[in-house]
Amino acid sequence: MPATAYVDTSVLGRVLLDESDTDAIRHDLRRFERRVASRLLGVELRRVGRREDALEDAERLLENVVLLPIDERTLTAAEAVPPSTVGTLDAIHLATALRLAEAGELDVLMTYDKQLANAAREHGIEVLSPS
Repeated sequence: MPATAYVDTSVLGRVLLDESDTDAIRHDLRRFERRVASRLLGVELRRVGRREDALEDAERLLENVVLLPIDERTLTAAEAVPPSTVGTLDAIHLATALRLAEAGELDVLMTYDKQLANAAREHGIEVLSPS
């Protein structure tokens, strides 16, 4: 099974915007043969790309990520996933990551979102925030 990282928008958004931790993120992403995310990442990253006139860069970043569909099962899980402090969109990311973890298909969740990171840890998922 290839090493798999779930990446959320807080990670690839930093790369898209060329923030100070971009090199560390790129370095850590290379450790994983497979990068996955909810289809939600595509929406969020493309919105940032449009706002920042960097849509082509967003598309290039998304080429290296397997985007998983947001199906009814994921939405139902996101409605109920604890803790209740996780926001709506992050609950979709968390539910998607949990589904992968339960299937044995996830090694780490990469995020800079503190609430999502704490929630993932509560569910036994390793979290990585490169710096």
